[in-house]
Amino acid sequence: MTFLFQRKPDLLEGATPYLLVGLGNPGREYRETKHNIGFMVIDRLGELIECKLIKVQSKAIIGIGKIGDQKVILAKPQTYMNLSGQAVVSLLHFYKIDPTRLIVAHDDVDLPFGQIRMRPGGGSAGQKGIGSIIEKLGSQDFARLRMGVGRPPGQREAADYVLKGFSKTDMEFLPEFINRGAEGLKSFVIEGIDNAMNKFNPKQ
Repeated sequence: MTFLFQRKPDLLEGATPYLLVGLGNPGREYRETKHNIGFMVIDRLGELIECKLIKVQSKAIIGIGKIGDQKVILAKPQTYMNLSGQAVVSLLHFYKIDPTRLIVAHDDVDLPFGQIRMRPGGGSAGQKGIGSIIEKLGSQDFARLRMGVGRPPGQREAADYVLKGFSKTDMEFLPEFINRGAEGLKSFVIEGIDNAMNKFNPKQ
């Protein structure tokens, strides 16, 4: 008797995927902090497109799925924030992805809480994860989704501030904020960075 086994389709076969990265720190103690809002956005996007992040590769937790007809890799580096470039650049090389198909979601203290801003490149503005990616990649030319968490009050250090949780008031709006971030990533894949910026960036 001959048994025929149907090969499971490879989502990445025959196409160059997009790499969508959320920055954060691994570990339960950091899970609900401002610094991990990039992780939260990627997790929400995974829910929206029914993509489970369960595979460990290149010092990251990843999931492989589709947005529309575009193939995507969702990734959460597990190296701690200031070494994020190790995971991101390793994934780019492994899947042969051009940096024009990369976008990184991260917290930003220079934007008020609840505001998002997409940009096609630029410096790190002190964000250690972005700085690590720039260093390892040797280029600033990759897209960002900046998720505003606001400035720390008084003389409080930003490094300490982003490692704390959200206020009760902010928690009420956090799900909507994270959802908009996830929709911004979808727009980047489907419509490109320029159209995504026009749609999601605050009007001047």
